Amino acid sequence: MTCLAQSGVPVTPEQAAGAPIDPAAISAEIDALEVKMMNLPAAECPVVHSFTPGLYTREIFMPAGATVVSKIHKTEHPFVVSMGKVAVFIDGQGWQVITAPHRGITKPGTRRVAFILEDTIWTTFHPTTLTDVDEIEAAIIEPHNEHRRGLEQPRFTPAELAARAGEASCLT
Repeated sequence: MTCLAQSGVPVTPEQAAGAPIDPAAISAEIDALEVKMMNLPAAECPVVHSFTPGLYTREIFMPAGATVVSKIHKTEHPFVVSMGKVAVFIDGQGWQVITAPHRGITKPGTRRVAFILEDTIWTTFHPTTLTDVDEIEAAIIEPHNEHRRGLEQPRFTPAELAARAGEASCLT
């Protein structure tokens, strides 16, 4: 997942009017957004991984003002927004505002762009017997990083981040 603060996603008049959108074009625009986000300092978007028999739970905290680009999901699975408010663009569905408490289902192939309107906790649930996060991600996330190859997100000290308020991003 890629996160950043204070950004925007380009939307053409046709997209705003609800005209058909080419999925490949949208994916390319999201890729371009991620590449731009790589040039911003990292923000804190901590992830908590939990395991119970047969279930992996992934919880991420996303601060207000951040923009988040999700990974591409391979599997259908439930999610819960237990805190906060977020404007979300979902491939094939368009924009919607989600306010906690909210539960939903992620379909295979889903990739989201989210503007975090209030501090948000988003949790996903994945049936698996695996307990290694790298192995789980290989099973549930589509590989899709070629557009970021060779890029490394800059890291800054807390003082440098404070001086660049509103420009922070996070990658998970």
